[in-house]
Amino acid sequence: MSAGKILSLIATAVAIAMVIGLYLAPKLREAEYQAALERQRETKNVVATASEPASSIHTRAAFIEREADGHYWTRADVTGTEVKFMVDTGASIVALTYRDAQRLGLKPEVLTYDSEIRTAGGVTYGAPVTLDSIRIGRVEVESVNAVVLRSELEQSLLGMTFLSELNSYEFRKGQLIIRQ
Repeated sequence: MSAGKILSLIATAVAIAMVIGLYLAPKLREAEYQAALERQRETKNVVATASEPASSIHTRAAFIEREADGHYWTRADVTGTEVKFMVDTGASIVALTYRDAQRLGLKPEVLTYDSEIRTAGGVTYGAPVTLDSIRIGRVEVESVNAVVLRSELEQSLLGMTFLSELNSYEFRKGQLIIRQ
């Protein structure tokens, strides 16, 4: 075999290795990641890994679907009680309706509504509380600052006092992915 043929074979092998390393391998990793995400679906609104070991980076992720109204809605376990939240990255704090506060046993009728809250609709007052925990799938944040509103709120809001405790959150293809 001549030196030219050997160099040609080596160049071809290097080119194939580069294609595999630079193009195909990342595509395969992304395909494996997407397949793992699909296997993780628990419900329509929340997806969380349950079968992977606790040391896996994906065991502490949840996926929240965008609903037809364009908002991201989820059901969360708040200290053992299910609460439906609308995710609101514009809300600096988790906000609870009076009714949800009652369901959580917070006794909103005796709370002190002295915290000024500025909203798009103006200024209102809320009662500060600390929730023991909020869990969505396998993502759980403890000691979450929140506020209870008397009547100004139709739906509880999952605000930044929860979201800022996460490692990350991102919006991708109609899903909000939260990671801890």
